[in-house]
Amino acid sequence: MEDIIILWEEENSNPLKSSPVDTKAEPQKDFMTQLNEFVGSFSKIKTKQKIIFYRLMSTMLNAGMSLVKSVSVLEKQEKNPKFKKILWEMIVGLKEWKNLSDCMDMYTSSFSDAEIGVIRSWEKTWKLNDVMTSLADQVEKVASVSGKLKSALIYPAMIMVVVFGVIFVMMTLVVPKLLEIFSDKSSLPWTTRFLIFLSDMFVNYWYLIIFFFVFVFIFISYWKKTPSGKYNYDAFIIKVPIFGNIVKKVALSKFSRVFAGLMASGVSVVESLKIVADAVWNEVYRQRILLLLEDVRQWMKMWESLEGDNLFPDIMVQMIQVWEQSAKLDTTIIKVADFYDEQVDNIAGTINKLLEPFIIVFLAVVVWFIAIAIMQPIMNLADTVSQS
Repeated sequence: MEDIIILWEEENSNPLKSSPVDTKAEPQKDFMTQLNEFVGSFSKIKTKQKIIFYRLMSTMLNAGMSLVKSVSVLEKQEKNPKFKKILWEMIVGLKEWKNLSDCMDMYTSSFSDAEIGVIRSWEKTWKLNDVMTSLADQVEKVASVSGKLKSALIYPAMIMVVVFGVIFVMMTLVVPKLLEIFSDKSSLPWTTRFLIFLSDMFVNYWYLIIFFFVFVFIFISYWKKTPSGKYNYDAFIIKVPIFGNIVKKVALSKFSRVFAGLMASGVSVVESLKIVADAVWNEVYRQRILLLLEDVRQWMKMWESLEGDNLFPDIMVQMIQVWEQSAKLDTTIIKVADFYDEQVDNIAGTINKLLEPFIIVFLAVVVWFIAIAIMQPIMNLADTVSQS
């Protein structure tokens, strides 16, 4: 912050003057610095870093610093090697009289289309500083919703991994020792024979089991990258009980918040729908939004196109209708986004509460089956001895 204040004092006399920073060549770097930058180039720019970037840019621009100088300050204090390199190249582009949005457009893997679209729209009004804070708020809220979805899905996945790990240990270490007491396996009940079969599979063919799960994971990962695979996978996820409901609400929240932010920034409806289609991160919703885009191009109202669609609930369609009739975007669609954010919170909390008893019951059933499979032949043997 002290660097910002000092540089602001230097710039205050003429905030529009060019930056004295020489951007013709990067300074020489030692081997370790180059190695750290090479390793860091494979990392991703975190959402928190972008939020700080937008907020500090807003502060410095409001203080009267030039755009080039503001980016220069942020480049000097940035610790992430990849983001630091991007900022350096942005300074070079700005020195060549490129717009900030054009510089960001070269790094679409780091900056979303929605962020670039908002900045490009406000650059035309020469009020870039006004949008930086609101853009930071929008990115933060959208990232928060995505984080809630990930936490709601990762927690059950990790629990199931632990459960299957416990089952694997029981089948490879515990069950074989218990089954050694049975010498004649031909007369055993089916439950015990099935348990022996499973135990032999885990002990003798454990590598095939691991290979099977790895193969399925790789196959699904590549299948999801194909157009039909991604659509069918996302359609399946939406239909999964409870989890599908979360995915739908997250997509609706992103649609509402990003679309409202773009429209409030002066981006056209057609261009906003193009950007929003890629921002929802769900191929089913993406295809539906692109269909909505074509309807809008045919001068059909948005609410008329979405009415009766299962992907968009009636409350959202009615809010869009109110917006199209009153043009009060901030008080309609934004409220829809806040509503779905709250719904995601509630459902995620409910899942975590319901998951624990489900896992307890599942483990109890597994232990019960193992106990029955081992105790049943022992009880049958005791009955035979008592009868004789």
